[in-house]
Amino acid sequence: MTLATLGSLTGYSAAQVSRLERGKSAMTDLAVLQRFAQALDIPPQALGLAPATGTQPDPLSQRTGPYPSLPAPTLGTPGRQDGEDPVRTRRQLLANLAVTAAAAMGAPVAGAAPVKAEEAQLGETLVAGLRDAMLGLGRTTPDAPLDLLSAELHRASADFNNCAYSSLALRLPRLISAGHSSTGDSSPVLAQAYLLATRIFIKLDEPQLGWMAADRARQFAAAAGAPVAVAEAARQQAVLARKAGWHDQALTLALNAADDPALRERGNAGNAQRGLLIQCAAYTVAHQRDQSGMRTLTSEATAIAKSFGAVTHLRDTNGGFSWATVQLHLISAENTAGDPSAAIAAADALAPQALPTTERRALYFTDRAKAFAQWGRRDECIRALLQAEYWAPQETHARPAVKSLVSGLLLSGRTTPELRGIAARTGVLHS
Repeated sequence: MTLATLGSLTGYSAAQVSRLERGKSAMTDLAVLQRFAQALDIPPQALGLAPATGTQPDPLSQRTGPYPSLPAPTLGTPGRQDGEDPVRTRRQLLANLAVTAAAAMGAPVAGAAPVKAEEAQLGETLVAGLRDAMLGLGRTTPDAPLDLLSAELHRASADFNNCAYSSLALRLPRLISAGHSSTGDSSPVLAQAYLLATRIFIKLDEPQLGWMAADRARQFAAAAGAPVAVAEAARQQAVLARKAGWHDQALTLALNAADDPALRERGNAGNAQRGLLIQCAAYTVAHQRDQSGMRTLTSEATAIAKSFGAVTHLRDTNGGFSWATVQLHLISAENTAGDPSAAIAAADALAPQALPTTERRALYFTDRAKAFAQWGRRDECIRALLQAEYWAPQETHARPAVKSLVSGLLLSGRTTPELRGIAARTGVLHS
């Protein structure tokens, strides 16, 4: 559906619809809101509106249980591996705007968006599935050939990079269980699967499970003779150590791994991993409020990235390494070092479209929001959160860091319709 078509169905021009998509205009007309719901095939009750006159509530909308609806647990071919379906994204964004509008007009927030409430629970569902798979509590899986495991790993990585938590919540736990059940040498697959699980646990603030997954990743990577994966496991352990407040140990883990001669023997992939480790060390130094040291290490990582030109290495497995990803880390590093204005300047120097994945672009806007919050610029913070939600609704709604930021905004100043909307969708505001 084009902007012009959607506009003709709702009484808006294409330019006005575009402004709604980009958060430049608020939707405040109840009749127009109803027309958007009809045009986009969104149940009115999902937007906090009464069903259209003469219609019965959608029976499927009444069946929502305490856990999110997830895709059928079958192995299959992947859909779009990268990028977003523009029609799905348009429906998602305008549904978000509609919930915000409903909140602004006094509609009850608790029942405004059951789908969003489910997304707020997706993180818990994903963590529970991974925990059970790691503990061997999942159902027994048949012996799968290694090529099928590798294909599923590729799909799980794509799910993570696209922030498709609903699919990932089934695929990755199933992959870990199948990897352990395999009679072949599944060490390479399990190493990458556990690295992916570690990144998820870090995002969802589950450090105990994160340590467990990172340790397993390192062991399987060593068994597979994969020095890049060993180094990536060390990087994730450094992140966990930093989050525990063990800054010296985190720095040692990252820099020791970066100095491993085995990385230099792995060509561009090894050098890219060295760059990831050095930028990890830079962020750790930022936590010690050493802005000069942070910038020195960041410059070293930047030099490695520039040697690759416009190429992004390790995109599918380790988040990618390029000049753009180093600049992304600089945003949060400057903010953590205590200089939010420098963080915003770093963000302004980076076009989010230059980042390799949806997950990285969502992180860009989340980090930008954190910097604006620290700087005391609430409106810009909320706009950045809405942009993060545009790129990655499931991740934005599930991440504890976002929930914490939204809670802080609710408690620290005036509550705008936009803030109430995103608070409802993240599960922070229940009534």
